[in-house]
Amino acid sequence: MKYMIRRPGLPSPTWRTFLDNHDRDLIALDFFTVPTTALRILLTLIVLSRDRRRILHFNVTEHPTAVWTARQLLEACGMDQVRRYLLRDRDAIYGGESRRQAAALDIEEITTAAQLPWQNPYTERVIGSIRRECLDHMAILGQRHLKRIFANYAEYYHNVRTYLSLEKYTPHGR
Repeated sequence: MKYMIRRPGLPSPTWRTFLDNHDRDLIALDFFTVPTTALRILLTLIVLSRDRRRILHFNVTEHPTAVWTARQLLEACGMDQVRRYLLRDRDAIYGGESRRQAAALDIEEITTAAQLPWQNPYTERVIGSIRRECLDHMAILGQRHLKRIFANYAEYYHNVRTYLSLEKYTPHGR
């Protein structure tokens, strides 16, 4: 240790410190797959606000594209909500069009390291909750059926389900 060269200034903050410092300004999005009874794979996009773990937007498609993802980002954020950062993984679905949409909304994209889902913890936790509490108990018939199930689950998630990290409140409060 005594032979190491000391760098001037403070060390850079950790990933968790960044997430904690920008909790109110950060949204996260992620895709996950849902198989149907017709042996099709549906991809579901979840957009989550990190501060209260609110699901801002979700949508289902069989064939996601960068244009579709950009449109979903616009629907989730709109022009009335001010967000500074968008946390996402390095999936190829986020093409140039979704990057341009984020820039047009004045949102800085932050990509997680490759194959490290712990860097987007709340979104991964919501996806796990959706799977355990909802999708593991029913057969999905198709895209409209899955949207209807998610709408019901989002209502439960926002208004009924409590969280220890939110001091036993729901994302919408009581």
